Amino acid sequence: MIIKRVDSTNTDFKNLVKHLDADLAERDGDDHAFYHQFNKIDMLKNCVVAYFDDVAVACGAFKPFPEEEEVVEIKRMYTNPQYRKKGLASATLIELEQWAKELGYKKCALETGTKQPEAIALYEKSGYSKIPNYGQYIGIENSVCFEKAL
Repeated sequence: MIIKRVDSTNTDFKNLVKHLDADLAERDGDDHAFYHQFNKIDMLKNCVVAYFDDVAVACGAFKPFPEEEEVVEIKRMYTNPQYRKKGLASATLIELEQWAKELGYKKCALETGTKQPEAIALYEKSGYSKIPNYGQYIGIENSVCFEKAL
């Protein structure tokens, strides 16, 4: 496995996000349009792509958290279903956390959906704690928010 730091112009990152969006559209159903508006990738500068046998199979990103300085929001985490259970999501998340820490950030925050139990399990296993929903997710019962000090 190799993990590369890229930005959102990277073709492999864009292709993985297309698969992520298709998966989320299916899981979220009628709620997808609400969530999708917060997941634009055109301005993401801090993205990673994980490769397994030279195939791009997982991705993730972070952006500065608008609510607090020294905090990043983890975004666009995805692993190709054929490559799950190989530690790729954990390795991708660790790389994002390390990069954020190198840039001086002190904490990561994120939102995921109740219809994504694999994501919830990943974040809990990775030391994230549930927090009250923030920003646009306040009052959204299908959203679950987490944070972790770096």
